[in-house]
Amino acid sequence: MHERTAQDELAARLRLLQELSGLGVRALARDAGLSSSSLSRYLGGQTVPPWPAVVALCRLVKRDPRPLRPLWERTSNPLPAPPKSSRQVRSLPRNDLPRDAADFTGREAQLAAVLAAVDSHRAVSVDGMAGVGKTCLAVHAAHRLAARFRDGLLYVDLHGFTEGRQPMDPESVLRTLLGALDVPSERVPREGVEQLAACWRSELARRRVVVVLDNAADADQVRPLLPGAGDSVALITSRNRLLGLDEVPPVSLDVLSPQESAELLARASGDSGGPDGRLARDPESAAEVLRLCGHLPLALRLAAARLRHRPGWTVGILVERLAEGASEFDTAFAMSVRQLDRSQARLFRMLGLLPGESFDEYVVAALADVPLRGARATLEDLVDAHLVQQPTAGRYRLHDLVHQHARRAAAEQDSAAEQERALVRVLDYYVHAAAAADAAMPFLSPSRTASAGRPPAELPGFPDKNAAFAWFVTEYGNLVAAFETAAAVGSDVHVSELPRFLRAYFARRCGTTHLNVLFERSLAAAERLGDPLQLAEAHSDLGFARYNAGRTAEAAAAYEAAELRLSQVRDTQVEAELAMRRSYLSWDAGHVEEPLELFGLAGKLYEQAGSPAGVAHAAASEAWAMLQLGHREEAARRAREVLGVPHTDPAWPPALTARITLGVAIAHDAPDEAAEHLHRALALAREDGHLHNQAWCLNCLGVALRQMGRYEEALASHREAFALLDELFEEHWKMRFLNGYGETCRLAGLPEEALRLHRQALELAPRLGSRYEEALAHEGIAIVLDGTDPAGAAEHRAAGQAVLRELGPGAH
Repeated sequence: MHERTAQDELAARLRLLQELSGLGVRALARDAGLSSSSLSRYLGGQTVPPWPAVVALCRLVKRDPRPLRPLWERTSNPLPAPPKSSRQVRSLPRNDLPRDAADFTGREAQLAAVLAAVDSHRAVSVDGMAGVGKTCLAVHAAHRLAARFRDGLLYVDLHGFTEGRQPMDPESVLRTLLGALDVPSERVPREGVEQLAACWRSELARRRVVVVLDNAADADQVRPLLPGAGDSVALITSRNRLLGLDEVPPVSLDVLSPQESAELLARASGDSGGPDGRLARDPESAAEVLRLCGHLPLALRLAAARLRHRPGWTVGILVERLAEGASEFDTAFAMSVRQLDRSQARLFRMLGLLPGESFDEYVVAALADVPLRGARATLEDLVDAHLVQQPTAGRYRLHDLVHQHARRAAAEQDSAAEQERALVRVLDYYVHAAAAADAAMPFLSPSRTASAGRPPAELPGFPDKNAAFAWFVTEYGNLVAAFETAAAVGSDVHVSELPRFLRAYFARRCGTTHLNVLFERSLAAAERLGDPLQLAEAHSDLGFARYNAGRTAEAAAAYEAAELRLSQVRDTQVEAELAMRRSYLSWDAGHVEEPLELFGLAGKLYEQAGSPAGVAHAAASEAWAMLQLGHREEAARRAREVLGVPHTDPAWPPALTARITLGVAIAHDAPDEAAEHLHRALALAREDGHLHNQAWCLNCLGVALRQMGRYEEALASHREAFALLDELFEEHWKMRFLNGYGETCRLAGLPEEALRLHRQALELAPRLGSRYEEALAHEGIAIVLDGTDPAGAAEHRAAGQAVLRELGPGAH
């Protein structure tokens, strides 16, 4: 009751703040950077607001929020706070900024205006024509601000004026930015720009972050991306004046002055600037270079690169080459391209076809169908020519205008058939590279070998799962862009296959929402292809994504569809995987005989398919089921058998399941050995970076410690597990652990907390189809109420028995 009273008091204090503001809920929410639905819940006392939201409301009415902190803490932390999860700790802040220009020249007044606008309004827009140096100024200013904003330096290209590509929609940008802040995707709203923007503002409100929003199309694209309350700042660039952003001061850039242009040309070309320098010896030609480049920084740097790398050239020769161009931009680009040999020029044109932001030498080799060594050498030449940028070692990108020129050149000089073949090679590369990385990150059972298109001649090496995970992190944006490109050009074979190889990465990093969307589109592509086996795999994969998202009814329908397709074609590996997945679903529904039969069937099918890992996985899952049924000795025996299977990865999924099962099974009889197994499993899950597995390990450790009578340690373990689940924002995962946590609380002398947890389980279980957990929740409530409310206890006990009767004699 104390918690409820404190929450009501906090809501009343917040309603006083609303009265002081004189605003309605919608207007107050807008000004505070909150969603109106969330604010309504805070004012009504249904939900405890995050502290940044309280601060934002206080600041609006010029009240000190600090007196409200004790009251807020009482409502937010009725139990001792769980320890912070490992995910909340970053050794270094995020820094996505491009490299600062070493030859940054002039712009003193504009730079001062940008920094002043940031201090006064926490946002600024830099506008000007293409190539005038907007991005250079914004990035330079962001680097100047870095010391004051230690929580992150973010950068995103909005592609407002990228030829051949639609501007990024605000929803996609918000998801990208939230991912950059390591916000788990399951905490991110599933749909709706307003909800995503509110989540973004809430995350920024508690951090000091600089966000560079480069190449904006218009005010509507940018408005949802702006910070709300708090200290974070945004620097925006656009070729248009963003007139719709009245609250954001503009800084407009013109071309450089003649003096600044001359200084930049000298610095970028490496000219000494003295009387013996090439520019000084021929001032008229130097002035003509400035004119031909239109005093635009980008054109000047490209022209300067030619002088720097051509020591035998005079400035007059540079003028002759520049004069052959058609415009200020194309003059510089075409002049640079003309210095390339035929193979270099061809590769440069093809770079305009690449999806995604940055790229490496492997995808370029596939794109141009050349050896890796040749791709690497050509990229180095293009970097020297300032046609390709190298923001970090091994990664390359094209400036927006250069990308534009490359695409136009390809359209003019390469046939449509040749461009199509190049794009298909890129899609082939990403599917096969993702398959190779996925093979180094075993996830339950191995994925089928990639079959789309032709394997590239060379792929990156993945010596271990850490290297594979790092590749996925770097290439994730490109993989999504490749998927979208394949969908846009109607390449169903790539659309249907690529998501399969992202499962292990998603399990560790991205949660379930986005994977469900990818598999929906993968299934649609498989249906158009019409191959029964591919359709069976697609239905099975979508079903498993649905299951992991807590959408059990949809999972069951997808599995039925997969089984129907498998009746038309025989594949033991796919059949085994489907049997395992159906067994999880059946077990969660409260059945016993069917899941045990399916575990056994899966083991036999994996054995026929020649998959020892699959056999071990089926055995480990069967051992876990035996443990839940109370057959501890049998469960321990099966778990030890699995642990005896040799494997190079200590965090191998079957071994992890077996180690957890064994730890709980022997907790009463061999507590020291049990604790050793469970702590080892937890350490491996943490090392593996799999937050769901960490939560599972911690909850099972809590159960084992409870059985040992070590209640305080058990509670701490449960609390840490639920802190992780709150961080993942996957409520359905809590269903597996709520009743066990509640039992620990009851035995530890916390009946009110036990009652709250069992009631939470009772609320979730019917929605998720977890009927047995529903019965357990009724029984847990009945046990807590036995001493204080016998009638209520009897009512819940009868309800639990009714659920078990509905499930039938085969229920566990």
